[in-house]
Amino acid sequence: MYDLVIRSARVLTGHGSESVFTPAAVAIADGVIRAVTEVDAPLATRRDLTLPAGQVLQPGVVDTHVHVNEPGRTDWEGFASATRAAAAGGVTTIIDMPLNSIPPTVTVAALELKRQAAAPQAMVNVGFWGGAVPGNLGSLEPLHHAGVFGFKAFLSPSGVDEFPHLSPAELETAATEIAGFGGLLIVHAEDPAVLESAQNAGGTGYRDFVASRPDAAEDAAIARVIDVVRRTGVRAHILHLSSALVLPRLAAARAEGLPITVETCPHYLSFAAEAIADGATAFKCCPPIRSEANRDLLWQGLVDGVIDVIASDHSPATRELKLGHGGDFGLAWGGISGLQLSLPAVWTAARARGLALEQVLHWMCGATADFAGLPAGTITVGAEADLVAFAPDEAFTVNVDTLRHKNRVSAFDGATLFGRVHSTWLAGELIYDDADDAASGRPPAGRLRSAANDSARQ
Repeated sequence: MYDLVIRSARVLTGHGSESVFTPAAVAIADGVIRAVTEVDAPLATRRDLTLPAGQVLQPGVVDTHVHVNEPGRTDWEGFASATRAAAAGGVTTIIDMPLNSIPPTVTVAALELKRQAAAPQAMVNVGFWGGAVPGNLGSLEPLHHAGVFGFKAFLSPSGVDEFPHLSPAELETAATEIAGFGGLLIVHAEDPAVLESAQNAGGTGYRDFVASRPDAAEDAAIARVIDVVRRTGVRAHILHLSSALVLPRLAAARAEGLPITVETCPHYLSFAAEAIADGATAFKCCPPIRSEANRDLLWQGLVDGVIDVIASDHSPATRELKLGHGGDFGLAWGGISGLQLSLPAVWTAARARGLALEQVLHWMCGATADFAGLPAGTITVGAEADLVAFAPDEAFTVNVDTLRHKNRVSAFDGATLFGRVHSTWLAGELIYDDADDAASGRPPAGRLRSAANDSARQ
């Protein structure tokens, strides 16, 4: 007797880039997928659900780059609001960044504070990144064994004083330490010397803002990371790549066999500098949204396999911090609120390029799960039943007042997107239904995720 059977004419079956849509019935018991069989197979179940025509059944999105900001800056976001926004966007697992919370996740004690804050509130599964800062170098291994998925480092100022960046020598020290215990280094890669030389007076001009964070800043920083990987053997991941100029350098490093992975974000794949108005600080992020030609090359980098995954880099702030400076890009907080909209935003841009939904879901579900080492992002027997009913051909216009983010600010406000999330299940339990407000009001069902970093956790 199954708890739930979901049938659809289009179920994404298989794993990774080999996934295909096919008619199927997915049978769930005790939160786990127990069978994937013919769509009309007779199955003994407590509930039998057939998705309407136009809806596909897909794995939940695994978003490996989310700033929840709790504790310490919970007026920016928090686990309750962030995870409810995730559920409404078809995201069933998030991995929280070590900043901009206070304290940042740079000690085991700070990690436990995060877990205590998340556990009673999380509507989706939550894992945590640790941080590598000058003050905790030499003591990263305890965080590793406590279950963080890796260590984030900035090569230029982070924007918050409690999370300082690493100098070139400190980056080498951190990489050597992390390589020693088999961990993962994830990097915000902009070069501080290039940024200092490009600094300008700020103001409302978007082109002036882009000029203050040029491609050369990413190129120089990523070249440094590649050199460190070559010398230390550390596994490294480049966060939120915005500059396509660096793609040949990254492709060469991969061809050399260096253990480097790369991520880009929905806003870099959706927007172009030419269409961003002066004073439109909702679009400010670091590194910045660049030209239309650059955007096209990022898409090609995904298709070519140089870029591995897409993650939201959901980085919210209060409305005052984001929009309250008269359109001055030098003063506004840098970050895009996009967690709830990441799947439809990427699908809309991919659809316009003739790319298949299967490929989008590989970059946002299977590949992100594999990158994080999570048993998620796939509809296969034995996998957890984290599932989404998604209507890829339904269009809607974004209205920030309907989003579940704590602060209703988004660069996607007013955009027409394709792909509506109708229902989200976590371990077979309905946690979001766009036609049933009661489902969205259910008690938090998310679980805390830890990386399997030692034998005790495997």
